[in-house]
This record gives sequence, structure tokens and C-alpha cells, in this order.
Amino acid sequence: MVALTTGLDVRLSRLSRHRAGHFLFVPMDHSVADGPITTAARFNHLVSTVVDNGADAIVVHKGRARAVDPQLLRSCGLIVHLSASTPHAPDGDAKILVGDVADAVRAGADAVSVHVNIGADTEAAQLADLGTVARACQEWNLPLLAMVYPRGPRIADPHVPALLSHVVNIAADLGATMVKTTWAVPAEGMAEVTESCPIPVLVAGGPSDSGSLADYAATALDAGCRGLAVGRRVFESADPGAAVREVAAVVHGHRPGLATASVLPSLATVQHRASVPAQI
Repeated sequence: MVALTTGLDVRLSRLSRHRAGHFLFVPMDHSVADGPITTAARFNHLVSTVVDNGADAIVVHKGRARAVDPQLLRSCGLIVHLSASTPHAPDGDAKILVGDVADAVRAGADAVSVHVNIGADTEAAQLADLGTVARACQEWNLPLLAMVYPRGPRIADPHVPALLSHVVNIAADLGATMVKTTWAVPAEGMAEVTESCPIPVLVAGGPSDSGSLADYAATALDAGCRGLAVGRRVFESADPGAAVREVAAVVHGHRPGLATASVLPSLATVQHRASVPAQI
């Protein structure tokens, strides 16, 4: 008997090629907010490097998706990011939609992502955008990764577990398939976040001073996270392939208890950073 599957199931399987239900994404959409992450000529080399070393999917904007060598997408999922803002605007936390699900489908996307800043002055509009995209994703059977952060003038500490539990459940309640957010402090508090949420929780890559990527990833998975989305700590690394390989070994072959205590004080040092621009 042949098992029937939906388009959503097929696309989700492309996003967790190495270990079912676990995800390692490498966001490369930073060129809108921060400027180029590499030269145009070397972009596909960077994509090839992360794919060859174990990334399940990359995250890019719709225009950049056209620059990706289609051959690379045979072994890597494509997530098209629909949100944008720049630091040159009066409010860099005010994310707007710059694409839609139809754009992503035309680009061959396996999923879309939307960024929402809870606590921003434009939170209401961003939540409305998330709801609109979620409805379109349901119509197209397209997975939706919600990137939801406590970020804005009303947020004193974005790493409080109770606050993170709230933001990940906002994503779930508004129709996201999975949610990415920042890390909890103390790190053990991430278990409170994941246990509260009915959809998979992924954690951002964290600051560069948060210890080894392997320990950071193991701590996240020990706490119930289903994966990581690591951008800057990959493409700003002296060896992006090694950085991806380090995280992939944990995400795709995790055994509980692998984390060492060294990551915990490292995360504690950033507890009072209210601004988290370098975590994605």
C-alpha cells in the first residue's frame, strides 16, 4: 500500500534531509539589512560550501534566489524570506513584507520565512503580515518559518524564558509551521520555551562569544530545540564549511547530554544585551 502524502509533507522532508524532523538552516538574507555577505562571483561557492557540509536549507530573498545555481538545490532546501528592513530607516525594527508566497513558489521555494519583532512600534502590522502569509501558505501547502524575536523599545531583556515562550506561541497560534527565536538565559530556560510550544523551535546562531558552535548546538538540542538557523557565525567564519560541519554533526546526530558546561557562562555574559542584531 502506497502512503499518500501532502505537498506540505514533501516540502518539509526537503528541509530535514539528514535527520527527519531536525533542521539546520543557513540564513543568507543579510545583504538587505547589512550589505553583501560575499562577492557576487563567490556567492554560489558559499552556497556550495554550506550544502556540501550538511546544511538542510538556505534562506535568501526572492531576487537572490534567482542567482542560486539550480544544481545546488538538488541537495539543499530553499527558503525565501519575505521580510525586510534596513538600518538606514528611522526604525530598523519595522519589518515589512517585500514578497509573497506566489513569488516564493515561482522561485522554487520549499518554504517561506517571515520576521516579526514583538515589542516594536509596528508590532501590530507585523503580526497582521504574519497572519496573511500563514493563510497563503495553508492554501499552497507551503511550510512557514516564523522568525519571531522580542525586540524593540518595550523589551528590557530579550532572553527571558517566559517572554520567549510567549513569542514562540504567537508564531504557533498565527499559523507558522516552525519558529526561530533567540536563546534563553539561563540556557537551561530554553527547555521551558520548547515545552510550551506545539511547533518545532529553532534557535538562532547566537553571538560570536557564546563558546563553541558544537556546545551551543548541543545545549539547544538538549533543551528540546529541533535545530538551528546559523548565519553570521557561518559566513563570517574563517572556514564556513567547518562551521557548518560542526553544527551539522550535532543537529543530525545528536545524543542527549553532549553539551559541556562551558557554553552556559558564555551565554550568561550576554544576558543584559537588550539589542540582538548579530544573532541571526
